This record gives sequence, structure tokens and C-alpha cells, in this order.
Amino acid sequence: MIYTLFTIVIIYFFFTMSMALIWWWFPAYQSVETMLPTKKITLIIPVRNEEQTLPLLLDDLSRQTYPAGLLEVIIADDASSDRTRAVAESFILQMPYRLRVLSLSDERTASPKKRAIRESIAQATGDLIITTDGDCRVGPRWIEAIAAFQARTGAKLISGPVTFVQEKNAFDWLQTVEGSSLIGSGACTMRLGIPTMCNGANLVYEKAAFHEVGGFDGVDHVASGDDELLMHKIAARYPGQIHFLKSADAIVQTTPQPSLTAFYHQRKRWASKWRAYQSYLPSLLAVFVFLANAAVPAVLLAWMGSYLSNLEAVVLLLLKAVPEWLFLGSVLLFLRKKNAWPWILLTQLLYPFYVVFFGLAAQRKGFRWKDRELT
Repeated sequence: MIYTLFTIVIIYFFFTMSMALIWWWFPAYQSVETMLPTKKITLIIPVRNEEQTLPLLLDDLSRQTYPAGLLEVIIADDASSDRTRAVAESFILQMPYRLRVLSLSDERTASPKKRAIRESIAQATGDLIITTDGDCRVGPRWIEAIAAFQARTGAKLISGPVTFVQEKNAFDWLQTVEGSSLIGSGACTMRLGIPTMCNGANLVYEKAAFHEVGGFDGVDHVASGDDELLMHKIAARYPGQIHFLKSADAIVQTTPQPSLTAFYHQRKRWASKWRAYQSYLPSLLAVFVFLANAAVPAVLLAWMGSYLSNLEAVVLLLLKAVPEWLFLGSVLLFLRKKNAWPWILLTQLLYPFYVVFFGLAAQRKGFRWKDRELT
């Protein structure tokens, strides 16, 4: 048992240090394109009951530096019960680009967000699809940076950085630190050519690639996974053509989950897609991270049971904590979240129990999303 603990923690040490080194050596993208943009882009925003946040995003989009004639925005309103549709329609004449509101019927479906994206793509005129959420904020060069990067790399799918803003309490800051770990890990595995995770709040792919892999066919029974499961399909069809856009201009901002209940249902929804992974690597990585974090309470129990000395316990905990701090601190600095650094330690203390809890909770079906009960 003790030998197994040491083995897991030491492997995790080298794994996390490797991720930190990859992140440090991962060059930030600086747009120096001189060619005029020519690619038509469709931005899809699935929404449901976003009347308060959607105007902020649309205001950001009105300031985009990308040529308005090459951009269209489709707001897919998923049967909102508030004024989301009316608010969206009120912006149609104000925008410099084409803005359309797609009204979806209130029908029962396993994955409402996948349906919204699929029906939007059916009407999209752009060659490049970008997706984000109705509660996000973006900078003025967001689309320009994406288009320039895709033109340079020829990527079939691009994952962009996402972070949280407007943190008000410890719970919010913990979500910011956790989010940085997901963004950083996803970026590094893409850099290695073995993509594992991404975020649908800042996702880009060629419309032709979406159709080539059959869109969401085969994964549309899973409530989540409009991002990662699609990425895995495209990665299998186009190896080496999945990229992370490490650019400050490309950062998308959103707000943390406001309550423990909302956080629980969101994370359980995310965890539900693990069962649908067809590639062994994301599943293997998820199991390894679960075991590495479960090792922390195991070390504490072994220490309290006198199976580990004080020195052995401290060494094991430091082997896990130090490379994590280096990695997370670097990612947070890129995301302009240096103020989150003091919260890394608390996250490290709580995260092992969080991972174990949600690893087990994910085995139970059922969660709430946008006032709907899904399985």
C-alpha cells in the first residue's frame, strides 16, 4: 500500500512538472498577419434565459475588429421563459454584422446544447464555426485573433482560453484556480498532439470538418460533450490538426457558478461525458488524476495510522503540491489572474476530496441544467 502511494505520487510529480515545462515552452501567439482576412465566420451562441448577460456579450461583439462583412452571429434561443429572445432581436438593427435569432422548440432532448449548435450549423453561411455562451465576455480582437491563427495553422479545431471574473468570495476564487488547471492541461495535451479536453465557451472548428465526422452523431445521447466529444472525433479524423490558441486577445471571460448546487450540477454534467470517451487516453488520464488526488487523503490516513513517518508524509504531499503550484501559477499569470495565486494552496487542500467526490458522483445519472432535468 505504501509503495503504491509513493509510486503514484512520484509519477504524478513528473507528469505535472512535464506539463509546467510544456506550458513554459509553449509560445504565445502574436498576430502579425499582413494578408486581408477572407474567411467567412459564423459565431453560434446557444442561450436559454440569458436576458441579463446576453446584452453584455452582444455589446462586446459590436466592437470586434474582424470585418463585419465576413461575420454572422446566430443566437440559438432554446425556448427561454424570460425576455432573451426579445433582447436578442432588439440588437439586430444595431449590429454592424448579420445577426439572426434562431428560435428552438421546447422539446425533450438528451442534449439541448448539441441540438442548438447542430440546427445553427445547418443555417450557417460561414466556413469557420465559433461557439461561445450567452454569459461570456470577449475582447475586441477575439475573432480577429482566432481567424489569423486558423489561417496560419490550418487547424481543423482550435480551443481557446477561458477564465472567470467578478470573483467575490473564496468559492469563486477556487473555481478560477480549478478552471486554470483544466485550460492549462487541455492546452498542453494539444501541444503534444494528444488532445484531451477543451471548453465550448471558446471553441472553433471548420464547418466542413464538423460534417466530415458526422457532427454529434454517436455522442448526441450524452448531455455534455458538445466540445470535448466533438474534438475527439475531429482529432481522430485529422491527427495533428487540433491546436490551442495561447493568446491574451483570445481569452473569454465568464462568471463562476453562484452556488454549491449550481456548481454540483455543472460538474456532474461535465463528468457524465467521461463514459462516452472513445479514445483510451482521456479516460486513462482522468483515472490517473483521480488516483493521484485520492492519494492525498490516503497519505493523511496512513500518517494518522503511523504507517508513514512525519517526514515521509510531508515529502509525499510536497511532491504533489510544488509542481502543481508552478503549473497553476503560470497558467493563471497568462489568464491575467495573478490575484488568484494565494488561493492555489487552499485549492490544493480541497481539490483531492472534490475529485474523489465527483468521480463517484458521476456514476449516478441525473442532473439539472438550465431549469431542466437531464440524464
